[in-house]
Amino acid sequence: MSQQEFKVTTAEDWARTDQYHNSFLHTKDEILDAALKNSTANGLPEIAVSAAQGKFLNLLVSSIGAKRILEVGTLGGYSTIWLARALPDDGELITLELIEKHAKVAQENIDKANLTNKVKIIVGPAHESMQQLHPETPFDFIFIDADKKGNLDYFTEAKRLVRKGGVIIVDNVVRYGRVADPEYTDTNVEGVRRLLKGLKGDTDVEATTIGTVGDKGYDGYLYAVRK
Repeated sequence: MSQQEFKVTTAEDWARTDQYHNSFLHTKDEILDAALKNSTANGLPEIAVSAAQGKFLNLLVSSIGAKRILEVGTLGGYSTIWLARALPDDGELITLELIEKHAKVAQENIDKANLTNKVKIIVGPAHESMQQLHPETPFDFIFIDADKKGNLDYFTEAKRLVRKGGVIIVDNVVRYGRVADPEYTDTNVEGVRRLLKGLKGDTDVEATTIGTVGDKGYDGYLYAVRK
């Protein structure tokens, strides 16, 4: 691509691009649409992953043949449904949610998606819930999308709970580029910075950050593999 072909893009460009690509690569999904609608109707914040991100998670789970998933942060269960659909019939997903109301809505959405037999919601502080998990078989895939202040604590427990060669994804680690802006600070940004500082020199994982743009704006995820 020549320099002349570059252009300054906007959030509208990113959203339009997501919609355009999704029109070819996604089919209408009434279950997922209903999950979002039910979550909004019950007053849950509209911060679930996008459809493209949800399918990406689904494909990642499928690509590594995961049978056991841990999700940190359930919200209304939208990402939970994407993840659980990639599991085999004997697969299991445990998802951790702090707020009882969110867990109730998520359970409704999971039940409507006919995934009740694969998904278990644990209500309570996620870090405490993770500390209480001592599975005989480690998880293949862990998705962390909860309060950003706790990122490093969640990641530290995730390393203990995931198998060697397993994948840990941490969402929302770019935050419109604010994480890399030394003049900017807030609780969420500092939580991501703490995670990155904790990962520097970490010999337990290999990790990288991938920036993303789309109908959820400019953000990114951390992709780590347990060594």
